[in-house]
Amino acid sequence: MTPQAPPSPGYSMRTFGTVWVGQFLSMLGSSLTSFALGAYVYQTSGSVTGFALVGFFSSLPLVLLSPLAGVLADRWDRRKLMLVGDLGAALGIFLIWGLFAGESAGWWTIKVWYFYGPLLLGSAFSTMCFPAWTSTVPLLVPRKHLGRASGMTELSAAISQIAGPLIASALLGAIGLRGILLVDAISYIFAIGALIVVRFPVPPRGATKQAGQRSLKADLVEGWQFIRERRGLFGLMVFITTGGFVVSMVMLLINPLVLAFTDIDHLKWIASIAGMGALAGGLITSIWGGPQRRILGIAGFSLLAALILPLAALPPSVPLIAVSAAIFVFTFPLTSACNQFIWQTKVPPELQGRVAALRRVVFQAMGLAVTLLGGVLADQVFEPLMARDGALASSVGQVIGTGQGRGVALMFVMLSVMMLTNVVVLWLSPRTRNVESELPDALPTQPRHPQVPTPMPADLAADVGTAPRLATTGSTET
Repeated sequence: MTPQAPPSPGYSMRTFGTVWVGQFLSMLGSSLTSFALGAYVYQTSGSVTGFALVGFFSSLPLVLLSPLAGVLADRWDRRKLMLVGDLGAALGIFLIWGLFAGESAGWWTIKVWYFYGPLLLGSAFSTMCFPAWTSTVPLLVPRKHLGRASGMTELSAAISQIAGPLIASALLGAIGLRGILLVDAISYIFAIGALIVVRFPVPPRGATKQAGQRSLKADLVEGWQFIRERRGLFGLMVFITTGGFVVSMVMLLINPLVLAFTDIDHLKWIASIAGMGALAGGLITSIWGGPQRRILGIAGFSLLAALILPLAALPPSVPLIAVSAAIFVFTFPLTSACNQFIWQTKVPPELQGRVAALRRVVFQAMGLAVTLLGGVLADQVFEPLMARDGALASSVGQVIGTGQGRGVALMFVMLSVMMLTNVVVLWLSPRTRNVESELPDALPTQPRHPQVPTPMPADLAADVGTAPRLATTGSTET
């Protein structure tokens, strides 16, 4: 029997669009739950520590399990791996819903720590999805559209971050937290349904023919060696991780900076304006795709973000902080899309899962470090230094002022210097600056064909069947 013709590249683009919609709905549902559950924990316990631990247990599996997720994405069928990840994440949501159902039935009284187990479980499964999806996109989307595809991913994240809290606030009064949890569970049905109706491309088998005979450690070492031996990619990872430290610190400190001179209502207004900046960045990225030389985009938009930070040292002003925050977060989608494009085009498909996971675990570990260090540095070091009788009151205090919040403002200035230094180091590193021209592309011009059931000789069918499959709270949240 004559084999069927492989699907056209247009089929691959439809596959990307279908999965993207499912993942976006799942991300939006998770944003609803994140806001509503966080509000519930803080309102019922009044404990900032309890609230912070909920976020900690949601993030911990990202650091601990991302390397394993990357190896599995390079060994197994990525579509099935994402299905398992979405099903497990949905199970975590149902367990939390069950806690509230049991409390309503009078079986127990909920304690904050009851949420830790379901959150760990759901986050652990969600971690499986990120490297599988990230490593599949370059096989679905033509190289010339990869920048726009990354922009669409950033756009979906921006929309969920903006719309999630607004929708959750409206739904809490109508259907309550249990209703929001069910909405989140339904959003996973769309994500799972999208994965059921599509097929992913088959990555090249030759390079990982013996993957099943190697240990997990050997696979991880291979992914790390690939990055370490390419100084341009290693330098880019260091640059993005350092920039991530600055961004994480800014996002942690923006609330105390604002609340030092105004109230919570103005903080919400500033957050809304900043969210519009992120949305604008995602829209522009999804339409434009980024500059021809992505490294210029990474350096240029990072430079813009660095130049915005010192504005925090000016006399406090709600409009000034709002506009500055909007410009600052506007650069996120553009920088992220340019960075993602370079990694997706320079890393071979059979290594994409492990490399993406290693990059993520380094980035997330830096974020966890910020949550542990940021508050201590602000409360114990910089705020006392900038108090009216502090050690720097007669020097730096004469320029940026003294009192509550001025220590955080000084931290913003120092973070700006750190980010500017990061850009200078990037530009003075020829291997990193020229990474796009010096490293060969690892992707074909057109996407690979999805795997579809087609008649084939029995010996070839057996060979394909035994070949290893290669390789964002929500299914692909980043």
